[in-house]
Amino acid sequence: MTIEILTWNLQWCRGCDGRVDPGRIIRTIRELGDFDLLCLQEIADNFVGLAGSQGENQFDLLAAGFPEYQALCAPVVDTAAVHDPLGRRRRFGNMMLSRLPVLAVFRHLLPWPYDPSFTDMQRGALELVVQVDGRPLRVTTTHLGYYSGLQRSAQLEALRELQEQAAPHDADRSEARRAGGPYERIARPVSSIVCGDFNFPPDSAEYARMQQPLPGNLPAYRDAWHLANPGQPHAHTVGLYDRAQWPEPFACDFFFVSQDLAPRVRAVRVESRTDASDHQPLILRLADLSA
Repeated sequence: MTIEILTWNLQWCRGCDGRVDPGRIIRTIRELGDFDLLCLQEIADNFVGLAGSQGENQFDLLAAGFPEYQALCAPVVDTAAVHDPLGRRRRFGNMMLSRLPVLAVFRHLLPWPYDPSFTDMQRGALELVVQVDGRPLRVTTTHLGYYSGLQRSAQLEALRELQEQAAPHDADRSEARRAGGPYERIARPVSSIVCGDFNFPPDSAEYARMQQPLPGNLPAYRDAWHLANPGQPHAHTVGLYDRAQWPEPFACDFFFVSQDLAPRVRAVRVESRTDASDHQPLILRLADLSA
């Protein structure tokens, strides 16, 4: 079975024309392909202060636009909206939509060490265990800090540690305990994909650190772009159209796959034809997990 996964930072559904239009995002994704999993960052709900936004609940609108998918949300900002007449909260974060069976969901708050030099916000990672070809696969989407290198490095280390944490769960062959209850053992495989907006470029120390070996000979992460496109510089994923925010285009959105999945990578491409966000969609095709 071949699967396709899309990751995209939506900039709260704000296009390069300044319009916030969740419907345009939905139409664009459907025009781009028939994806098994959508990994989306920068989704907003009740944030009227964001440029172009009317405070629409984008989590609900995007879920409604893909009714054949299971929608899982992971706001990392969840605050009171003091002046909201309906008493609604304000939420901002990540979401995933899956047509694959979802065996488990993990919502991780990433480290947020105080950095007096920069203003930033809480960051997180949404992890699904999905079933592909009868096997469990971990897929995580994230959006790391932009302003603070201190915070971004801590968040990067946390992503690596999640791979280390999964290993003993994957190796556990004991009988399922308390079947049907919350203590029931669930799959947590080391076969893993981490994708999203990492806010570092391919020539950074952070990019190299993400792919360094893990303890105990665990399968480390590889940039799927270079597996699928050997010898080619990573195509730019931000700044192709929005030169006001990004004077020069660069790449900061990636698919990292665990080493055991490297032979399964069939294609990685950046979709450059849309300006529905300041970032471009990045698409991974992965094949034959049954072997």
